[in-house]
Amino acid sequence: MPSHFIKVLKAGIAVAGLLLVGTAAVAQKAHGIAMYGEPGLPVGFTHLPYANPDAPKGGSMTFGETGGFDSLNPYIVRGRAPFDLGRWTVETLMVRSIDEPFTLYGLLAESIETDDARSFVEFTLHPEARFSDGSPVTVDDVIWSFQTLASEGQPRYAAVWNKVATFEETGPRSVRFTFTEPDREMPLALGLRPVLKRAQWEGVDFTRSSLVPPIGSGPYVVDEVVPGRRITYRRNPDWWGKDLPVNRGLHNFDRLRTEFYGDSGVMFEAFKAGSLSVWRELNAARWATNFDFPAVREGQVRLETIPHGRPSGIQGFVMNTRTPPFDDWRVRQAMILAFDFPLINQIVTGGAEPRIGSFFSNSDLGMRVGEPASAAEAELLTPYHNEMPPGAVDGYALPSGAARANLARAAELLRKAGWAVEGGQLMRDGAPMRFEILLAQGGDSGGTLSADQIATVAAIYVRLLKRLGIDARVTAVDSAQYNQRLTDFDFDMTVMTRSFSLSPGNEQWLYWGSGAAMQPGSRNVAGVSSPAVDSLIAAMVRAETPRAFRDTARALDRVLMAGRYVVPFWYSDVSRLAYRSDLSHPDRLPLYGDWPGFQPEVWWSNAP
Repeated sequence: MPSHFIKVLKAGIAVAGLLLVGTAAVAQKAHGIAMYGEPGLPVGFTHLPYANPDAPKGGSMTFGETGGFDSLNPYIVRGRAPFDLGRWTVETLMVRSIDEPFTLYGLLAESIETDDARSFVEFTLHPEARFSDGSPVTVDDVIWSFQTLASEGQPRYAAVWNKVATFEETGPRSVRFTFTEPDREMPLALGLRPVLKRAQWEGVDFTRSSLVPPIGSGPYVVDEVVPGRRITYRRNPDWWGKDLPVNRGLHNFDRLRTEFYGDSGVMFEAFKAGSLSVWRELNAARWATNFDFPAVREGQVRLETIPHGRPSGIQGFVMNTRTPPFDDWRVRQAMILAFDFPLINQIVTGGAEPRIGSFFSNSDLGMRVGEPASAAEAELLTPYHNEMPPGAVDGYALPSGAARANLARAAELLRKAGWAVEGGQLMRDGAPMRFEILLAQGGDSGGTLSADQIATVAAIYVRLLKRLGIDARVTAVDSAQYNQRLTDFDFDMTVMTRSFSLSPGNEQWLYWGSGAAMQPGSRNVAGVSSPAVDSLIAAMVRAETPRAFRDTARALDRVLMAGRYVVPFWYSDVSRLAYRSDLSHPDRLPLYGDWPGFQPEVWWSNAP
């Protein structure tokens, strides 16, 4: 056994021993794992229910992305890599079914083993698992990947690894991870960690941005790269996993390509001209007015709306609470009051979309907006009653009513926070309130707004803020500078999008956990540092029943909304897709709808 395994085992042998004595009797190997209950698909299932196992192979699909790329390592802080590179070329131990709230089935791992308390997890690799260069995927690759991602990769990988007390190679193809504390999500979180080839990185600085792609075990390999402009992927004919049940009917295209554009307007024109295969329209008003072009009328492009059952998540202007003026909840509430949602929604979407009222809108995990906490929620919140902003327990709702009245309420809150209008400017201690709304040039938000729509919203918002005497300005920078400034928390306000599944868990530490608030490059953009939030995230991942999980998620929702960290926009309960008519997907749609795992995974080409 390698010496580094022995050292780690000795450090936690007492904890591991106690856990194993109490759990070995109930642990057993399984083909899949669900956050709660049993996996929906039985042992021996033949394919995912939303996949067509008889889908033809061949053809190509071309996607568009705004901005550019200067790296082919999607796992590090430095550089910007193509969005789908890791998803298409690198595999994880297990794969998610997007037809269940949170269930994983074996991919690189042929089986998973854990106990009722989820105090450990053991994975056994498929004997056939191979990287794209033909070399076997080993336990050493798994452990090296997990350690390296946690210590040298993006901050989101460290949070989960910090809960690993020990690890042990239990066989030629098996590895066991024991946790510092029981956590229902930890086996699933580790199952979704990417596995890289250790030998590729020997003598190489993993943190350095480069145009050398990682060697993965996935269905595609990088075929052609034009830095900043285009990347093409080729389906690997020797892909080891093509006959696994979780892959039957998936990854049907011979080639995938992503083209990069300076802004979304140019990208849309490219789609209309036939250069791109698909367009996701993020705005209901544009969907109603912008899709009567010749290719649609002639049947070369199809239009489809795809429903989904996932939470809204949160999208809006996020405030940096690390520094004034947004370190005061009264100022943040004033910013929310100044945002005339009915006006902006009418201008940008035609008033078609509902506003995000909570972080988990559109699901049973969302708080009851404006209503007092339930008994179960209140019990969770009671220890932090004196530390939370108003509304967390009594009920919080976004402003409604006339814009003029909301501005008056905003002005009163600002007055209580020590600000006063002098000569048309909002002042405190002789200095005006002046801040910057930072945007990325041409970059979409990942949510329901395109880059030009974000710019429109920001421009309207700046004018509304002037009525309060606030000097706000919009600054758009290139994607590299934008990413660096977010990494350094060098911003006042920017756009943030966070998408959630029906089983939020350890990723919430990355978004809102105190430990990430001051960590450069973290996804806690707002700088949330709240004992209540930390306690609720911990309780959420320890919840043992669906009801306890729901109550904890609702309590967390209450604290986040009452924290006034974000000026929320709107969400859509459908995806709007325009796509080339020679493309198809199964009629059976998954629970999550058009989400990662749906397109291009289950699509195919009908082109001759």
